[in-house]
Amino acid sequence: MKRISTVVCGFLLLVTAAGMARAAAEEPTVYVIQKGDTLWGLSERFLKDPYYWPNLWARNPTIGNPHVIYPGQRVKVYPDRIEIEPRAPLSPAAPGAPRLSEEPAAERSFLVSGSEGFLMEKGVAPAGMIITTNQNRQIVGEDDIVYTDIGKANGAKVGDRFSIYKKLDPVSHPVTNVIVGEKVVPLGTLQLTEVDGKVSKAIITKSYQEIGPGSFLLPYREKRRQVPLRAAGKDLAGWIVDSQTGNQAIGEGDVAFIDLGKSQGVEPGNFLYVLRDVVPDQQYADISVEKLPPEVIGALVVVSAGENTSTVLVVKSIDTIYRGDRVEMKKSR
Repeated sequence: MKRISTVVCGFLLLVTAAGMARAAAEEPTVYVIQKGDTLWGLSERFLKDPYYWPNLWARNPTIGNPHVIYPGQRVKVYPDRIEIEPRAPLSPAAPGAPRLSEEPAAERSFLVSGSEGFLMEKGVAPAGMIITTNQNRQIVGEDDIVYTDIGKANGAKVGDRFSIYKKLDPVSHPVTNVIVGEKVVPLGTLQLTEVDGKVSKAIITKSYQEIGPGSFLLPYREKRRQVPLRAAGKDLAGWIVDSQTGNQAIGEGDVAFIDLGKSQGVEPGNFLYVLRDVVPDQQYADISVEKLPPEVIGALVVVSAGENTSTVLVVKSIDTIYRGDRVEMKKSR
């Protein structure tokens, strides 16, 4: 019996030691954020993966603005992740100290206006179109009457709502020159008031831009909506094919379109990076360099995804971004 007790005690000691070893391995290294630190830099320094920073932001609701972290905040560094502790409330007695309510609110989603538009790809058919207007006016707006080619044959009924869009120019791929879709912008919304077999009467309920015959319709979608952050499911690479405005130069806050969509695994809320290759100085061309690391010049978030294209919002730009710049999506390691 004594021998059995000795064996059991030895086993318990081994289990306890293993548990303590696991706990020690999980014990984080604590780092205090210094002036000039960035999410990118922290990810590169501690995890050897600068592409981890969107995941660092998404997993730390204490960070409001993804590009603003505060000196004095404590960071817990684990082997596979980084956690940022909430900021301690400042003493109200401290002279000139801002109140806690004045700090940035923590966000884990983006509010988009709905005016971003998208690329209508080949094979995507509208639900219908405005075929004429009251008194044949070429331009109508809110509270005006229009007529559509949507009827009972399409399953329509009184009260159905539709979003109104306008097609602009076709967009060609900057590398292959293949047409990837037609640029589309939202014009407003309408609601059916009378429905016949193949046609209907409707009233314009919202007007953002001039509406006229030929404007096409899609099932109603809320204009303003929240796009929650979503971790990437795979590594992908693609290109910026155009900007919403058609301008060559794109900056922070602008909307653009890329050649990656649902078929490639892209979802709203995914982050992508804008990369630009670094070309060696020709003066030193004889130096053997296989390929220099690309320069990361910006970050994008997907706000809507089609089959093979997506609409993106530029959330960070440290240099001017152009149509034809390369983008990458990185899965969290």
